[in-house]
Amino acid sequence: MRAALIRELGAAPETAVIDEPGGDGIDVLAAPVNPIDLAVSRGILAAGHPELPYVPGCEAVGRTADGKVVWIFGGGLGLARNGAMGERASIGSSFAIEVPDGADPALAAALGIAGLAGWLPFAWRAPLHGGENVLVLGATGSVGLVAVQSARLLGAARVVAAGRSPEGLERAASLGADATIRLDEAGDLVAAIKEAFGGDGPSYVFDPLWGAPAAAAVEAAVPRATIVNLGQSAGATSELASAAVRFKSLSLLGHTNFAVPADELADHYQRLVGHAIAGDIRLDVEQVPLAEVASAWQRQAEGAGTKLVVVP
Repeated sequence: MRAALIRELGAAPETAVIDEPGGDGIDVLAAPVNPIDLAVSRGILAAGHPELPYVPGCEAVGRTADGKVVWIFGGGLGLARNGAMGERASIGSSFAIEVPDGADPALAAALGIAGLAGWLPFAWRAPLHGGENVLVLGATGSVGLVAVQSARLLGAARVVAAGRSPEGLERAASLGADATIRLDEAGDLVAAIKEAFGGDGPSYVFDPLWGAPAAAAVEAAVPRATIVNLGQSAGATSELASAAVRFKSLSLLGHTNFAVPADELADHYQRLVGHAIAGDIRLDVEQVPLAEVASAWQRQAEGAGTKLVVVP
């Protein structure tokens, strides 16, 4: 079969012909290119990487032998064993969650890792109760754009999108953000955040960035605010002021899709895809032929501006 193949750490994948995986598997219909795939290929992920050479891809949507369309994820897929970026992929110990009828396979795949990262903090990890003022940091990427829409859909009173891309912020505004903040032009970011919320600051912070933006959000947040961190795109460390965390009684939570129980993961994935089918959640997806996986890899590394999904 044809598949993407990483031959050495730090290199982009090439398209190669390899043996089909044994055991139960799927005919792959769509496999997204995710930041975690690049991190694995560079050898910088704490979980390590599969034995070289290996097929990348931590998720995919595909068809089983009995005709079901499923999303597969977890169980070491693309992390400890060959991944899903090929014509076929092994299910093994991965979750295999049925995709709701009527979903486009590429969109259903894009709503896996990236979509759930934008949805689960609001719907499961620290559920919105309605009326929260939500700051979405990193709002211009696929995860952030889903987060903007999820916060709005789940009852936020005000949603402010913060990011660096002017085009991405325009997209966030079109998808429901009440205001936007340019992180690279804000100057005093704490003041800019407070101003975007009418002077009071956010009561909920969605943070895939960490670093300086997270520190500013902590300073700007109102008492008893919730901050959910799910990434470190702006830095692996952040200088949070202890006084702000203590005296405002802030709740600081971490989130990763890999820690979500199987039943919750299945329920929320199907809910999210259902919202996309209904038009409540939109995500820009670009399908890339498997033969062009190397260029897709490079575009992801540079910030693609759209969700890239490899199709065999």
